[in-house]
Amino acid sequence: MADLDRDPRLLPFYPLLYLAWADGELSEREADLIRQHVEAAGLGPEPLEGWLDPERPPSPAKLLGLLSSVRRLASELDRPDHETLTDLGVGIARAGGHDPDDAERAAVAGLEAALAVDVGEGAAAMLPEERPVAELPEIRPAFDVDGMTVWLDGDKHEIRARVRALIGSPPFESPGEIASSDYRELVLDWCRRLADEGLGALATPEEFGGGGDPGGFVAAFETLALFDISLLTKFGVQFGLFGGSVLQLGTRRHHERYLRTIGSLDLPGCFAMSESGHGSNVADIRTTATFDPATDEFEIHTPRVRARKDWIGNAAAHGRLATVFAQLKTNAEQHGVHAFLVPIRGANGTVAQGVRIEDCGYKLGLNGIDNGRISFDRVRIPRENLLDRFATVDADGAYSSPIASQGKRFFTMLGTLVGGRVAVGSAAVSASQVALATAIRYGARRRQFGAPGEPERILLDYPSHQRRLMPRLARTYALQFAMHDLQRRYADPDEERRPIEADAAGLKAVATWHATDTIQAAREACGGQGYLAGNRFAALKADSDVFTTYEGDNTVLLQLVAKDLLTGFRREFGDVSGLARLFVDRARVAVTERNPIITRRSSEEHLRDPDFHGAILAARAEELVLSLARRVKSRVDDGKDGFEALVDCQIHALAAARAHVESHVLDRIVAAEHGAPSSSLAEMLERLRSLYALRTIETARGWYLEQGYLDAPKSKAIRDLVIRLCAEIRPQAVPLVDAFAIPESCLGEIAR
Repeated sequence: MADLDRDPRLLPFYPLLYLAWADGELSEREADLIRQHVEAAGLGPEPLEGWLDPERPPSPAKLLGLLSSVRRLASELDRPDHETLTDLGVGIARAGGHDPDDAERAAVAGLEAALAVDVGEGAAAMLPEERPVAELPEIRPAFDVDGMTVWLDGDKHEIRARVRALIGSPPFESPGEIASSDYRELVLDWCRRLADEGLGALATPEEFGGGGDPGGFVAAFETLALFDISLLTKFGVQFGLFGGSVLQLGTRRHHERYLRTIGSLDLPGCFAMSESGHGSNVADIRTTATFDPATDEFEIHTPRVRARKDWIGNAAAHGRLATVFAQLKTNAEQHGVHAFLVPIRGANGTVAQGVRIEDCGYKLGLNGIDNGRISFDRVRIPRENLLDRFATVDADGAYSSPIASQGKRFFTMLGTLVGGRVAVGSAAVSASQVALATAIRYGARRRQFGAPGEPERILLDYPSHQRRLMPRLARTYALQFAMHDLQRRYADPDEERRPIEADAAGLKAVATWHATDTIQAAREACGGQGYLAGNRFAALKADSDVFTTYEGDNTVLLQLVAKDLLTGFRREFGDVSGLARLFVDRARVAVTERNPIITRRSSEEHLRDPDFHGAILAARAEELVLSLARRVKSRVDDGKDGFEALVDCQIHALAAARAHVESHVLDRIVAAEHGAPSSSLAEMLERLRSLYALRTIETARGWYLEQGYLDAPKSKAIRDLVIRLCAEIRPQAVPLVDAFAIPESCLGEIAR
């Protein structure tokens, strides 16, 4: 510092000289500017020798000494928080005994302007003060939080509340780091506790010791996802898949013999459908079941390695009986896929003769589940072990079925197991809730950055943070209502099955993709804290990721939805003349939907109108199905078979299916809003519904612009309103996640 101290007239330049070098570099231009303005103040270049050579920067010690001088002199000032570096320079010069004249002040001000110093690098940045600490604002719910919980829970509120109480009690505590073998035993113990509470047998008819409440079973399953997804999976495999297969595919003798012990977990079992070579394509599995009239037995056999049963939950350690799906052959005739009960272990845990079981090993997640691979070497089972609700084989090997078509019989059989997709989609929503509750509570407490001299801003007050979380919160609410409506329909025996199967496939796909996306976004929103195991994102990400591929790969499921839409389309419109009539009708509708008044109307009242939301989402779904039908038909007309024609249009089919599901989800949150038991709940749901709908439109706005449903100004208005709705919902974000009623012990540590 001695070289600068020789002339006190340099004092006003100290702050600017420090900032010029603060980034470790000084350009020739900056050096020339400093020389020019110092000379304009009437000073020669000698005192700056050693400070203005870009090739020879001052040492860090020298720079820190300069900064220390600035701060020492500034501490003597009455007002150390000067707005400009010129004010600061003049102030410290006076504190050092030199009162700059007008020329010197003008030179310093000119240099500050010439260097274009960033506002953030001003005087306050050089003279840091401890930020004031502000209390977090009180959060005042604008709606009845408990009432929202009940409304979200629907008609199974009591069961959901009961399960939440159980998983929030001491026996159900996260084990932290634990060996996989110990984790499996812990999950089995938890599952036994649930069975002891009667939850495993909820779907079992009362005459066989159950609750006779399939909807209640799905509600219990869904709620377990708030706690531990390995437990959820064990519960689902044992009572939903294994028990459900015996209930839905078997007949009374199977029910009488097995259902009580399955529901009590005295008989652990497996659901052995998937094979190493065939996952979603169940119709082409290769395991065989050949009937032998001489012994009145079926021979279950794995003809090749790729035909082994793979990823079978409960197989590696605990399962004793498996529902095995195999190609039935009797009297030299093939009858397609059927289900058989095959013992795989004895009561003492010894693997059955002819059965080979391998452990799948350590996985990406769900390491509390004993997934295994099962192979059969000509294993013999009695004829009555065929689950024969839809087909029987007599002692002579004669095959009979009330359903003549093999294809129809196959899909009827699989349709009875649709509950698995209903349950997995519902569980995905619960996993999304845990992630959002943790991220939103944390974001409402965490402060970061802020204006100089002001308290740090609450993280959730940043528009970018709101944009990250609020639309996903709205979508989670919408999906919750859609899944609970599906659960109600699934549990009602009078409801038509085919629409339920299609909705279960579509909602499972959309809800599980939403969970994967939401958990990742929430993890990122928590920064480094989100990476700590105690904050649950590691387990949520690892354990829920499989949701997108089990109970049906999501892409395959959406293709099933698309096929169902085309089938319904064909039933409604029939031949080419019917299709032509539809084109005329759609053209007439398009004139209304795309007329300039609707296309260009962008008032907030219009953009929040549920009629607008419903019309534009439904229009996209209908247009995509219509154009899909036209494209498929043109390929069939050119000689392609139906399979190849649909494969050609696969991307289009997936878009049509997803648009259909999104429109359906909107219908369900609109119904929940209109039926809400209080105006405060309805008002809150209106905001969530508007955000869900507008964000969905925004995501597809390229299509809407291309098709003429929006013009550019209206598209921009939608984007702006999405941002405003995020800010509008933000003050109620914590009460909205509190309404999920997640036990505190199930949340990440940063959210408790």
